[in-house]
Amino acid sequence: MAGRFARFETRGRTRGFLLGMLADRPRKNCWTIAEHAGDCDPHGMQHLLNRAVWDTDGVRDDLRDYVTTNLGDADAVLVVDETGDLKKGVCTVGVQRQYTGTAGRIENAQVAVYLTYADARGHAMIDRELYLPRSWTSDDQRCVVAGVPADIEFATKPTLATGMVVRALNAGARPGGWPGTRSTAPTPHCVPSWRPAGPATCWPSAATAGSRPPRVCCVPTNSPPASRGGRGSGSPPGPGAKGQRYYWALITQPDPTGADDDPVDRQCWWLLVRRHRDTGELAFYRCYSPHVIPLRELVRVAGRRWTVEESFQANKGLAGLDEHQVRRWASRRRWTLLAHALLAVIAAHEHADRPAAVGLIALTCNETRRLLTTLVIEPGRAVACPQAWSLWRRRHQHRARTSHYRRQEAACTRT
Repeated sequence: MAGRFARFETRGRTRGFLLGMLADRPRKNCWTIAEHAGDCDPHGMQHLLNRAVWDTDGVRDDLRDYVTTNLGDADAVLVVDETGDLKKGVCTVGVQRQYTGTAGRIENAQVAVYLTYADARGHAMIDRELYLPRSWTSDDQRCVVAGVPADIEFATKPTLATGMVVRALNAGARPGGWPGTRSTAPTPHCVPSWRPAGPATCWPSAATAGSRPPRVCCVPTNSPPASRGGRGSGSPPGPGAKGQRYYWALITQPDPTGADDDPVDRQCWWLLVRRHRDTGELAFYRCYSPHVIPLRELVRVAGRRWTVEESFQANKGLAGLDEHQVRRWASRRRWTLLAHALLAVIAAHEHADRPAAVGLIALTCNETRRLLTTLVIEPGRAVACPQAWSLWRRRHQHRARTSHYRRQEAACTRT
């Protein structure tokens, strides 16, 4: 991405910024990153994010190409979700009192929509769009102060998500035809019945903006045996953090386009249902494909939805995604996703080139960051053997994961 920067000074500062994002710091903002880079004040890093001349969208495109080239395969999935950053005051671009899943309630927050590219090798976020509420887009003076371009208009979060998916597909990111979104509301709505460009799309149920489609109020217990699945009937599992997730039912739905009777235009729609093994709570996925898809494939794609949650957690925990102290539009868009993408690609190559030995989990992004920091970025600060600590942590994590799976299997056997 060096060619995206007009001056070599900007390239050098960007390198320092990226290394600061990867460093082992308790917080990551312009102050701490500038201190790590050896600057005497944060003004240079703030200038880099706000006023320096460089191609912001070009760096975004380079990030996407880097991830899709190094992680891409035929089974990849695009996953879209939103996350919020809690803020104080009213001057930060996009901030207002609004619901955010970060807090689980209405808070003063800034919300953005992110696009994650996920496959069997790894996952990383490749695009982002800041959500501007109507309270911002209808106030021209407020937008001018925050540096929002004059051509930016109000757009709903689904619209922002659609734009990112289309942009990725047009750029050649081929996710096996499976872009996806999600919701796990107890009584969800069906998604809009627009036809995706890809060969198949799995849509977990979500509310439709501007309309009110039929609700899924209950799952019929007398569904035909061919349309139902479960632990006892061979329903395929999807891997979870603490065990397998078993999908309980797959129910064929009428084609909302009204093309059921037309063999040429007929579309395939399903309701994929997952029941929590302890609480019995149901999660619904509205699934679409222009041709028949096996249940195991739908489960595989639905299971990939959790990668966006892992991406949020990793970006916030490792690369300071939610710790930016920037107020303006340009600075917010330039707060980079590159650090986590680099860690994800390094870990993916490590898994392929050096599979984990027996008794160890595969190298994680957390462990990659630790080794990169202690061996490459700050080797002089190492106070203990980094390889020994790495092996210990991975061995401990392997035992913990094995214990989780054994406990789940024992519980299922007793029941």
